[in-house]
Amino acid sequence: PIARTPPHTLHTSATRSNQLRTSLTQASLTQPFTDTMPPVKMPTRKLGSSSLEVPLLCLGTMTWGEQNTEAEAFEQMDYCLEHGLNFFDCAELYPVPVSNEKASCTEKYIGNWMAARGCRERVIIATKVASELGPGISRAVIVANRSEPPAPIGPEPRLDRANIHAAVDASLRRLQTTYIDLYQLHWPTRYAPLWGSRQYRPELERDNIPSVDEQVSAVGELITAGKIRNWGLSNETTYGVCQFCEAARRLGVPLPITIQNDFSLTARHFESELAEACAPSHYNISLLCYGALGGGALSDKYLDNTAPPTARHRLFKDFQARYHSARVMEASKEYRPIARKEGLTLAQLALAWAASRWYMGSVIIGATTMEQLKENITAFEVTLSKEALAAIEAVHIVRRNPAASD
Repeated sequence: PIARTPPHTLHTSATRSNQLRTSLTQASLTQPFTDTMPPVKMPTRKLGSSSLEVPLLCLGTMTWGEQNTEAEAFEQMDYCLEHGLNFFDCAELYPVPVSNEKASCTEKYIGNWMAARGCRERVIIATKVASELGPGISRAVIVANRSEPPAPIGPEPRLDRANIHAAVDASLRRLQTTYIDLYQLHWPTRYAPLWGSRQYRPELERDNIPSVDEQVSAVGELITAGKIRNWGLSNETTYGVCQFCEAARRLGVPLPITIQNDFSLTARHFESELAEACAPSHYNISLLCYGALGGGALSDKYLDNTAPPTARHRLFKDFQARYHSARVMEASKEYRPIARKEGLTLAQLALAWAASRWYMGSVIIGATTMEQLKENITAFEVTLSKEALAAIEAVHIVRRNPAASD
């Protein structure tokens, strides 16, 4: 077993193999994976109040099926397992942007890979259940794809008992497994300011939504049934965390162990009162951070205008626009000299900084190419200097949270 890394320490990974095995570089969809190499040591963290210990780095999968083929997904997972990264995060929603043709295929890729490699017991799988998004945004295709073959497009997803049970059964089928290590509520079923929005607007509150107690009770039933082992929240607020945790205590359900929220050098909203609620001395909930590269803004490719036509924000210019505002790009330019002084790329600086936070459970990275994946993994081999950390804070004071959209 890998020794747990102290919360404030970033350890250096073991020296990598001189070369990858042929089976990995070919990303075979059919050949079984046989690991003859010693495991690579990667920093790990224990999630919340659970016994679940995960690498400080988690592989995100939301591009698989849209920007990445199944063979490319296999190659990424093979490489990660070779390098001690056995924690994969997916969702019934993925890939994104959502489409009727490709909805939910990311989980299928992971299930096919685990079946082909025979490695289910060696990996930690996190996935998510979707909810409605309110007027004008349909996610009904998610509900349709919970059936095999898919049902006709009909109702929107809801976080009521029936939907939660149907969603987990569909994820288990696609993942070809009998249990999920971490099951997350993807976003609140109630109205809450999300995805760059910070201002609460009472006029957007929704009626007739499933209660927090109903959601927590359903999660408790899944834990009792052995279908999920732990659960977490995602895109949540301090109010939401408190409501869910108090409901869990009242109903005798284990507390959520994680919260998966947007977090980066340009979006540090988590570290105020939400970090207080999630602190080990309070509800003890670990952060799984997504968006650590700010949708790619915290990398050199957009600053240098070298992003290829296949890059996410070249293909989908209106998708996640909060990541690429003028404010964000100006802040990113100011972080780049700090990275250069440390001998890092901007992406490595952003990831290493996120990993160094005391509340971080795991940093979720996503990659559309193997080159990106390898660069991202190397970020966890460094410890930022005190001078770099101080310089980051100096930029933050002036360029505070530019990814906020209101």
